[in-house]
Amino acid sequence: MVIIQPSGGLCNRIRVINSAWELAKRRKERLIVLWYLCPELNCSFEDLFLPVTEPGIKIINIRSLRDPRKLLLQLTAGQRFGNDDILNNKTYGVLNENFYRSLKKRVYIFTWEHFYPSHNYSLYVPTPALQKRIDSFTGDFAPRCVGVHIRRTDNAVSMGKSTTEQFLAEMKKELEAHPETRFFLATDDQSEEELLRREFPGKIISNQNRTIDRNSVEGMHDALLDLYCLAATDKLIGSYWSSFTDIAADMRGIEKVIAGDENS
Repeated sequence: MVIIQPSGGLCNRIRVINSAWELAKRRKERLIVLWYLCPELNCSFEDLFLPVTEPGIKIINIRSLRDPRKLLLQLTAGQRFGNDDILNNKTYGVLNENFYRSLKKRVYIFTWEHFYPSHNYSLYVPTPALQKRIDSFTGDFAPRCVGVHIRRTDNAVSMGKSTTEQFLAEMKKELEAHPETRFFLATDDQSEEELLRREFPGKIISNQNRTIDRNSVEGMHDALLDLYCLAATDKLIGSYWSSFTDIAADMRGIEKVIAGDENS
């Protein structure tokens, strides 16, 4: 059995669960996911997605690290690994083979790191109410829409690399090449949105009534809305060192440019 407690925000959890699912399939074992409701993501899995029907996977929502179900799984595991263990035992996003072979039959992992590549997002189907909201935005994306993800309030690495000037430059390039382009904007900074609306009048689509606070169901609903709308665009201009940018691009395999990254 593989027991995973994914940490971090929405997209960190998605890629951790995907990694654990790949590990469980390789080991031909069941996967149990402990979905912890906490200030950085305070809603249950089923508040966002339809219940998982894939055989061999069970999602358990917990509201406390002292939840008896969590403690029992943790204490009865033959091995327990944390984030540093995963970091120190993977290469290019994949667990080292000798580490993989050392895993016992019942392993408990707590991490925000992905450790097996996976481009399969079939486990994550938005609830009908959320899908309806997503569809209401994506219906306005034709004939061409480029996603813009600007990360600001809680990611210093991203802010230092992907500056506002870099985003403006990339967006102007898009309009020079494709004047009909509109932009779906996902950002946690209202001042950035106001600036972009002034710079590109009539070109910005966004969820203007969004709740930024991830310590609420409403905030997480709006985060998921942004993620799936970004994934529905034709191209993504994203933030450096952001799992949200990476997952949004990977979900449908769309082209991704990282603002401020000369290698992207």
